[in-house]
Amino acid sequence: MGLKPGYKQTEVGVIPDDWEVKPLHALSDKIMVGIASAATHAYRDRGIVMFRNQNIKPGCLDDSDILYLDEDYEVAFRNKRLKSGDLLTARTGYPGTTSIVPAMYEGAQSFTTLITRPRRNLVDSTYLCCLINSQVGQTYFERNQIGGGQKNVNAGSLKYLLVPLPPTKAEQEAIAEALSDADALIECLEKLIAKKRSLEQGAAQELLTGKNRLPGFNGCWGVKRFDEIVQPRKERIDPRRTGVHEFCIELEHIEQGTGCLVGHTVTAEGSSLKSVFQEDDVLFGKLRAYLRKYWLANREGVCSTEIWVLVAKRSVLLPRFLFQLVKMDRFVEAASSAYGTHMPRSDWNVVKNYELKLPPVEEQAAIAAILSDTDAEISALEAKLIKARQLKQAMMQVLLTGKVRLV
Repeated sequence: MGLKPGYKQTEVGVIPDDWEVKPLHALSDKIMVGIASAATHAYRDRGIVMFRNQNIKPGCLDDSDILYLDEDYEVAFRNKRLKSGDLLTARTGYPGTTSIVPAMYEGAQSFTTLITRPRRNLVDSTYLCCLINSQVGQTYFERNQIGGGQKNVNAGSLKYLLVPLPPTKAEQEAIAEALSDADALIECLEKLIAKKRSLEQGAAQELLTGKNRLPGFNGCWGVKRFDEIVQPRKERIDPRRTGVHEFCIELEHIEQGTGCLVGHTVTAEGSSLKSVFQEDDVLFGKLRAYLRKYWLANREGVCSTEIWVLVAKRSVLLPRFLFQLVKMDRFVEAASSAYGTHMPRSDWNVVKNYELKLPPVEEQAAIAAILSDTDAEISALEAKLIKARQLKQAMMQVLLTGKVRLV
């Protein structure tokens, strides 16, 4: 199949005829490494702001945890001071992740990050940042990482990153603005989800401990030991004898801290022993319990034996209320009393003695309904967030290669 008229094949793929491909160093006044000398002795409570690799997020700087340098010490590195519009690229952690230095941090420093100073007359900083964070840029970094256990990128490889470049600043800025709008939507959803989660955690703490009672309920709560109201399901199957099972949950299929599934698999004849679960059972990852992997089953299936299958004794405990209980910090702390060091596993002999206050089932139903509604709201927002991220990826694919032109 031939090229679409008006397009050409280049080292970075198919781009419009009027676009160019240039190495990053040809578009930059400077590509260098931030302060690389040990600076611990010069840390202060106030002074010159210094960013580290962990402060670099895609497109923006996280300033919630920054360091400050002694002003006298910093003077020796004045040639590395950041300017508004500079790009900071992480060398370690998530190598290649890039953010823009905002005007408020003009004159700040960075520790061992990569610093790129774009030539303003040639390239828009936001366009360049989007390009480096895109699949084009990240694929380049994956190919050019160095080091053994902890991979990193260096200035020598960054300078030769090939940049597909629209012919005018106006087109670059239009692309950057469209992608920035997508980022703003993603950031808004992330903040809203975080706020909803915080409110839910506060409400759960109050409602599940009886500190705040719902209207119409005022009876006393009883104190119960966990094994008085819950029992682990002990049924196991061996796929080598029972054959294929269509719905199998492994630990990686349970999303951390959300109570949601992110997939499932099918067992094979050679699979290891599996635990059986039924609808309304509560699954809780007993391997590294602090990861908070839990799920209220909405169907039957099998799962890893690294997952507890918890069954509520329905005469005293509702499954939906049990699901809310295992999400609580106190339960996770109890489950984190584990055996093993490299792969710590929760100990049922510890968890079974966990004590909690338990309301009558009618009040459990009312509390679970409120918290479940909040869970559903958060799940709906998370679905929107996933779509927003997918949309941005699709936009980057077509805008940064010129498949769609904005001007």
